[in-house]
Formats: sequence, structure tokens, C-alpha cells
Amino acid sequence: MYLVVTAWLYVALMMGVAEANHPNGTLLGAVFTFLLYGVGPVALLIYLMGRPARRAARRAREAAAAAATAAASDEPDGGGQPPADAVAPVRKEP
Repeated sequence: MYLVVTAWLYVALMMGVAEANHPNGTLLGAVFTFLLYGVGPVALLIYLMGRPARRAARRAREAAAAAATAAASDEPDGGGQPPADAVAPVRKEP
């Protein structure tokens, strides 16, 4: 994938150089050509193609956090609450 990215950035750079060297071209136009035809689409492509990897990493972090929480808990049910009294206190009626 990175070979395609590098090749596309090279093509966009050459488009910018050609625009800068053209008699009617400007350096500002060359910069915008490189940014809008090269860097912008490549950044979007890398972001979209990296989505499954980011999702898998997030799920792995959540699973590791859940496993650490479950292992650290002394409760059999994994709850963080202290155990309640087995017998409710009894008081006298007024």
C-alpha cells in the first residue's frame, strides 16, 4: 500500500513542478496542486484504509482492560461493591 502512496505523491509532485515551470503557471498554483491532488487524497486514503486496524486495536485494548478488571476483583461476580450483610438488622417497633 505504501508503494502506491509513494508513487501517487511522486506523480502529484511532478504535476506541481510542471505547473510551476509552465509559462502561465505560478508557484502558488503548484503548491495547491500538490496539496489538493497529492497530500489530501493520500491522507484520506490512509485514514480510511487504517480503520479496521484502529478498530481491532480498540477492541483489544477494551478486552485487556476488561480482563484486568475481572482479574483484580475479589468478588466472584466481578462487581465492585462491598458484600452486603447476610442478615438484615432487626429493630424494635416504637
